[in-house]
Amino acid sequence: MSTTLTKIRTQQMVEKLRDLQTSSPDIEASALISVDGLTIASALPTEVEEDRVSAMSAAMLSLGEHITKELGRGALAQVYIKGENGYVILTSVGEEAVLTTLAREHAKLGLIFLEMRRTTEELARML
Repeated sequence: MSTTLTKIRTQQMVEKLRDLQTSSPDIEASALISVDGLTIASALPTEVEEDRVSAMSAAMLSLGEHITKELGRGALAQVYIKGENGYVILTSVGEEAVLTTLAREHAKLGLIFLEMRRTTEELARML
């Protein structure tokens, strides 16, 4: 794939991430990360270290996959982490990537899960 096509595809993915964030005021940031821990596209705030988010997301996805497999829970759908200041939600995008989303403390999670599912379907077609 040419460099120009790669840039266009990445820009389209960033737009999908921004669309996700505008779909709910409770979504603060998002990133599409390869299972190897590399950022594919991101809409993270400037104060967030993209490389660290990518590495941690890949590690959490891998751990979640191992846990669900070992405990007979089937294929991993989501990893959900709640902190006192909000949520980190990781959702598989096909077999090659993960969508990481940061949500506010009082977020309506049902709506966020719905928007994330729509976004993962669109991103999976782009990968």
